[in-house]
Amino acid sequence: MATTTTTSSLTDGGGGAGGGADDRVMATAQQIVNSLNTSKNVREDMLLILSSFDNRLSNISDLIKTDSNSQSLILEAAEKIILRSDSGISCTVGALSWDESPEEARDYLSAVDEILDMLDNLSLRPDSEVLDRAETAVQVAMSRLEDEFRHILIRNTVPLDAERLYGSIRRISLSFAANEGEIDEEFESFGEVETESVCYHERGASLGDDLCVDLIHAEAVMDLKEIADRMIRSGYEKECVQVYSSVRRDALDECLGILGVEKLSIEEVQKIEWKSLDEKMKKWVRAIKIGVKVLLSGERRLCDVIFSGSDSAREVCFNETAKGCLMQMLNFAEAVSIGRRSSEKLFRILDMYDALSVVFPDLEAMVTDDFVCGEAKGVLAGLGFAAKGTFMEFENAVKSETSRKPMSGGEIHPLTRYVMNYVKLLVDYSDTLNSLLENDDDDELNGLQNDDGERLQLESMAPITRRLLALLSTLESNLEEKSRLYEDGAMQYIFLMNNILYMVQKVKDSELIKILGDQWVRKHRGQIRQYATAYLRAAWSKALACLKDEGIGGVQIMPPKWL
Repeated sequence: MATTTTTSSLTDGGGGAGGGADDRVMATAQQIVNSLNTSKNVREDMLLILSSFDNRLSNISDLIKTDSNSQSLILEAAEKIILRSDSGISCTVGALSWDESPEEARDYLSAVDEILDMLDNLSLRPDSEVLDRAETAVQVAMSRLEDEFRHILIRNTVPLDAERLYGSIRRISLSFAANEGEIDEEFESFGEVETESVCYHERGASLGDDLCVDLIHAEAVMDLKEIADRMIRSGYEKECVQVYSSVRRDALDECLGILGVEKLSIEEVQKIEWKSLDEKMKKWVRAIKIGVKVLLSGERRLCDVIFSGSDSAREVCFNETAKGCLMQMLNFAEAVSIGRRSSEKLFRILDMYDALSVVFPDLEAMVTDDFVCGEAKGVLAGLGFAAKGTFMEFENAVKSETSRKPMSGGEIHPLTRYVMNYVKLLVDYSDTLNSLLENDDDDELNGLQNDDGERLQLESMAPITRRLLALLSTLESNLEEKSRLYEDGAMQYIFLMNNILYMVQKVKDSELIKILGDQWVRKHRGQIRQYATAYLRAAWSKALACLKDEGIGGVQIMPPKWL
């Protein structure tokens, strides 16, 4: 019944209209079927079924043949463009230059699109000649586009301008007065630190948040995206990603070289002498900031644009590109963290720890490779552990320094100069040290007492304050031991006065006062007065011993009232 009604309505609709009505019926039928968004074979089957309902649709097969002929013509035209371009590049890669022949490049991409559209819309038998021709053309085109993709990447890579980057870095320098940074030859056991490196310490560097550089010329980025879109659509995503990551890895390696980061094994790093290692650590601090904040951030943006057509390609491409660069820098930091500990390394290790901790959130947000993120997290923890261990090494060195040569005239001991200059630098890292030392429990620290025997309220103090109080207390104990090297009792107190006064002045004239507080200064000023009194007693004791108890002429000599 339904069939009769449909046929009748089609007949009625065409009554008296002649050929024009027949054309409209056929066009309407074809439009309805095409709108169903099915494969070409299915659409043809549906049109043939409709033709069995009405004789006016009997010539629908002619339309199908015509459509097939037009597809063949389209394929032939696209083949000519693709094969012609391919035959012209047998000798020179990049003969089809995107920037020199933009119109030819557009024609080439359009030809690729025509064939891809045809393959999407056709449902042909595996042995179909048209299918074979189309797939062959796609293979040729993908090989051509892969070469062009590589060529555009290499040709449009922007060399790293290290001077410009360094010019944007804000340097913070902490220095000692030249005459206060000298280390006596007898005090070299603290580490072979040359005077210059003791006097001047450059504290890392920070980058402006708005620093951004082009890694690839901007006009080439869209060309790369156009090619990547076609390769991904054609199923050549893996090949496209491999080309991109290979070229960009080499570019990043070159950038690291410009920034002064070398490829070194852990064993090689640990064999480097301190002066050379110090320079490499300084360069590493700059490189990790520039590497993550500028280079990898730029790579992330490029991948997001060029591979916007595929989330998986975007992530895999960036991870593969960034991995080599990151692992090279992380391996160096790991080698430093497990190397021999000595007090002069502490500041550079803290610089490295600070730098990595600053960029780690950005790194973790950009890199989705769990292995790389895990390595970065482990290296950061290792640097923190190394910093704590090196600080403890310094504390032990102060405690165990046993030079036996008394200073001429009770002058300031090199140990005192070194320690006070050292702790002045630690102030700039107080936040970092507080976080690293926060959970450390040390019974020796909790045993600190003041002169009245009352226990200091260490629990309310910052970790760095507790450690510095303990360190300076250790220094004072060592100085008291060294004062006994003087046979003259008066000279012992001169030595102690000079050294404690030097400590007080260093604290007052620096940021140490904010950490140790006014109470520490008042306490040690009182200690200096006590040493002065003891000196006067010792100095007068010999003179008094020469006199009889009865005094001259039987008059008893009384000691001065201030004794």
